[in-house]
Amino acid sequence: MQDHTKDPVWKQAIAGSQMLLVAFGALVLMPLITGLDPNVALFTAGLGTLIFHVATGGQIPIFLASSFAFIAPVIVSKGRFGMEETLGGLTAAGILYILLSGLVRLRGTGFVRRLLPPVVIGPVIMTIGLGLAPVAVHMASGRTGDGATQLIPYDTAIWIAMTSLAVTIIMSVWASGIFRLIPIMFGVITGYILSAFAGIVDLTPIREAAWFAAPDFVAPAFSWGAILFMIPVAIAPAIEHIGDVLAIGNVTGKNYLEKPGLHRTLLGDGLATSAASMLGGPPNTTYSEVTGAVMLTRNFNPKVMWWAACIAMVLAFVGKFGAALQTIPVPVMGGILCLLFGSIAVVGLNTLIRHQVDLSQARNLVIVGVTLVFGIGGMVLGNLEGIALCAVAAIILNLVLPGGREAWGKAIYEHKAD
Repeated sequence: MQDHTKDPVWKQAIAGSQMLLVAFGALVLMPLITGLDPNVALFTAGLGTLIFHVATGGQIPIFLASSFAFIAPVIVSKGRFGMEETLGGLTAAGILYILLSGLVRLRGTGFVRRLLPPVVIGPVIMTIGLGLAPVAVHMASGRTGDGATQLIPYDTAIWIAMTSLAVTIIMSVWASGIFRLIPIMFGVITGYILSAFAGIVDLTPIREAAWFAAPDFVAPAFSWGAILFMIPVAIAPAIEHIGDVLAIGNVTGKNYLEKPGLHRTLLGDGLATSAASMLGGPPNTTYSEVTGAVMLTRNFNPKVMWWAACIAMVLAFVGKFGAALQTIPVPVMGGILCLLFGSIAVVGLNTLIRHQVDLSQARNLVIVGVTLVFGIGGMVLGNLEGIALCAVAAIILNLVLPGGREAWGKAIYEHKAD
């Protein structure tokens, strides 16, 4: 594998720009759906990423941004408590990560490993990826992310989306040199040009936007109702966080759970989430979309993420740039997200495979099966639904069902025997 840590600065900057471009579609979609300011989301994603890298010593190639796991809870909480108190609940979710980090530092990772073995982590991460599949398909088909509105005629949208996807696949597999580092950028550019010829690019927002404009920062307010409502939702992103750290470690050949340590990665995530929420941005988590892009490009240099973070913070104040990115038609991003969201699901699947989790064991079959259906199907029980519910269900089933040894699969015991 090529050592990208020795790449010249211009290559790192281009790769960082690509990571930001990959993140931007989903990063903006989350605040637009929930009513948060996308420019604030861009700024807090950059700030959160830098906070994470300071907390972890800049050792892990990870980008932090808004989590899709929070979309439904934020909408519900906003209706019940208002935006300011919802932000307060999200700030508390970040504090929960910080407390969990302290427990890990004091007591080690043993209790976390008991709560979150591969049979729990794997299907929850698969649920996050597969649960996002309809969003990608809706966007590729010319609809809004929730499928409620047809923005672009299907026949026009689908060929633009599939061409963007095809170009991204071709560049990631067959291109060489610098071109292989930016397959997603090529996919976006190709799709944008096709969209312009099809007459579905509206440049009006760019003309009307100011060159420089400060993001609309919002301060949180705190109430126990919003805090208690939001805290359980943090379980799913915590699992996604551990899974992402494990996945990146597998490819780079490093154990990030030991160095810099799970307590430091959780601390970075918690500080970033609380900082983002204090400014009116969505909660930060390790971004699976960018993790998928990192796995595709094979560029694991942490400095690339520093560039992505700094560029995000600067561009948050450039009104015309934000407007330009938002003019990218939904089919273009939808086609590329078909690949990236699938990559998230594969990360979860790889967690089960790598640990050789035996799914013929009744307990493992039950945990994985129920988790996938609850999460992808959108089951609702009380205040829990979707990803939050499937995460809680997976943890409870793993603790209640007999045979905890099987939760880890064969690989860890073979490793201990060596």
